[in-house]
Amino acid sequence: MGMPGLRGTEHIGFTVPDLDEAERFFVDVIGCELIYSLGPFAHPEEGDDWMLEHMGVHPRTVMRELRFFRCQYGPNFEVFQFDPADGALPQPRNSDIGGHHLAFYVDDFDTALDYLRAKGVEIMGEPTASSRHSLGQRWVYFRSPWGMQFELVSYPNGKAYEKDAPVKLWHPAHPAE
Repeated sequence: MGMPGLRGTEHIGFTVPDLDEAERFFVDVIGCELIYSLGPFAHPEEGDDWMLEHMGVHPRTVMRELRFFRCQYGPNFEVFQFDPADGALPQPRNSDIGGHHLAFYVDDFDTALDYLRAKGVEIMGEPTASSRHSLGQRWVYFRSPWGMQFELVSYPNGKAYEKDAPVKLWHPAHPAE
């Protein structure tokens, strides 16, 4: 059951305070590719509620630009920079409603972690080796220059749950499974 024709996640969209800084981070540090950009989009006329109706933001908010990135085998990123007409809220923590993080799967956890450290990326704590269902997985959170949380994750020999699971979680190294 579910949505007819569903294939998967095409993109994940999020907002950053400085799109040029975000592009440098995604392209130069993470290794994504910039595909294209659009914008600006504005609806300055009173009574024109397009931004509210279509994006859920204040009607006079300006979407300065959006840029699409492809990051290897995961979903695309649609990254926005807005000039909010009613001010910006602080970035949510993971424990807040709307809190989030994005995880990047790597084949060699230690090599990728050393790389992030060499690039001056803030690593949040020490790597964690998962137990129970996720036994075999290692992960650690890290922050972008604007404070958004990301996760470095790897489980090259699978996770414990997979041994008896009739359905497995999607895995970027094995997208057809």
